[in-house]
Amino acid sequence: MKVNGTLMNYFFHCERQCWLHGNRINLEDNSEDVKIGKAIHEIKKEKSKSTEISIDNIKVDRLTKDYLIEVKKSDADIQATKWQTLLYLKVLRDKGIVKKGKLEFIEKNKSKKTIIVELDDEKLVKLEKITKSIEKLLLEEKAPRELNEPKCKKCSYFEYCYI
Repeated sequence: MKVNGTLMNYFFHCERQCWLHGNRINLEDNSEDVKIGKAIHEIKKEKSKSTEISIDNIKVDRLTKDYLIEVKKSDADIQATKWQTLLYLKVLRDKGIVKKGKLEFIEKNKSKKTIIVELDDEKLVKLEKITKSIEKLLLEEKAPRELNEPKCKKCSYFEYCYI
């Protein structure tokens, strides 16, 4: 499986989640948080002229003249979202389209938070190493162990890991 944005995000969030998703074990349809995230994307799509675009193995939330925009429900895992966006920027760059990334976090009862990311040579080298690590992880025969962290209770794979 070619590394996509979801796998990149999951790798930073939880390697077990990345492995399960990458090996086609998908429990996201039961997750309330995933449903909320999809609803936010639908609302943003209706309000915007620039909607989600599929390019190769990625889905970009929005493109503007200067930015590739990634919209998330929460800023709970900014690192994961940054690397997901950097992957998207690389795919665009490989096609001759150079943009900056803009991360928009929209949480209930909070103001919108925005972060700008740029793909430079140093991040590109690191991104390639991370991508290789994900590819290697997905080839493992067994999933990594559970994290046993508080964030696990909100994960769409909670039931798979603990019940």
